[in-house]
Amino acid sequence: MNRLPETLRAELTLTLHAEPVRTFTTSGGMINHSAVVETAAGRYFVKWNDTPLPHLFEREADGIRRLKAANALRVPEVIAFRDDMTPAYLVLEYIESREPRRADLFARRFGEGLAKLHREQISPDSRFGLDSDNYLGVFHQKNAWTERWVDFYRECRLMPQIALARARGRLPAHRERMLMSLADRLDDLLGDMPAQPVLIHGDLWSGNFLCAGEEAVIVDPAVYYGDREIEMAFVLLFGGFPTGFLEAYQSAYPLDRGFRYRMPLHQLYALLVHLNQFGEQYGADVERVCKMYA
Repeated sequence: MNRLPETLRAELTLTLHAEPVRTFTTSGGMINHSAVVETAAGRYFVKWNDTPLPHLFEREADGIRRLKAANALRVPEVIAFRDDMTPAYLVLEYIESREPRRADLFARRFGEGLAKLHREQISPDSRFGLDSDNYLGVFHQKNAWTERWVDFYRECRLMPQIALARARGRLPAHRERMLMSLADRLDDLLGDMPAQPVLIHGDLWSGNFLCAGEEAVIVDPAVYYGDREIEMAFVLLFGGFPTGFLEAYQSAYPLDRGFRYRMPLHQLYALLVHLNQFGEQYGADVERVCKMYA
C-alpha cells in the first residue's frame, strides 16, 4: 500500500468526485510514481511526478487519445491530467491485467490490431512527424513535420541523440566518426525504402503492453507519424512479445522484403536513447550497428 501526496489526494477527490480510500503501488516507469487508486466510484490508475518535464502528462494524454481514437488496440481512457501543479499527475482508466486462457488468440489479436493501426492511420497530409514534440522516456522527442522519412529519421531521431551523447561524454572519437559517417549515408541506406507516415505507438517494447485476457492493452506511448518499420524494429529489439504475434502482423499487413536489412538501422535510435540513459553498456551495440552498414 502506498500513501498519495496530500495535495494529490485532495486534487483527486475533487477530480473524481470521490475520496481515495486505498492505494496500491505499481511500477511508474523510469521517471514517475504510480499507484492503483481505489474510491467508492471505482478504481483508477494514477501517475504523478514532483518535478515533471514540461507538458509531460499533456503529451502522454494526447498520445493515448490518438491511439484510442484509432480503434485498433485497446488503450486506457484518459480521465484527467494536470501539469500545472505539484505533483503533476495523470489519471487513467484502470484495466486489470489477466493472463490469457488462449495465448495463441492473444498473440493473433495483438498482431492484427497493430497491423490495423499501421494500415489505416495514415498521416493526413502525408508528412512524418506530429503537431507537437513529446517524450521518449526522459528525453525530448522532436517531431517537426518532414516530407521524407530519411530526413525525419536523421534530423529528428538520430542527430538529437548523437548530440546528447556527445554532451554526456559518451561518444569517444571513433564512435562519433562511425555515427556521423552513417548519418551522412542515410540517403543511400533508406532513400529507396517504401516509407509511409502512419501513426505509431513509438515506444512499443514488452513493458508497454499488458494482457487483459485475450486482449492486448498498450500504454505509455511516444506517438508520431513515422514509418512502421521503426515500430517493428523496436518490437524485435529486446523481445518479450508472444509467440505468433509477428506472424499475425505479417499475415495481416506484410512488411517489405528489405525490412530485415534495415531493421538494425532503425533500432539505432532506441540504442542511442539507452546509451544516453544507462551508459556504456549500450556502446558496443551502437558500434555494432554502425559496422553493419560501413
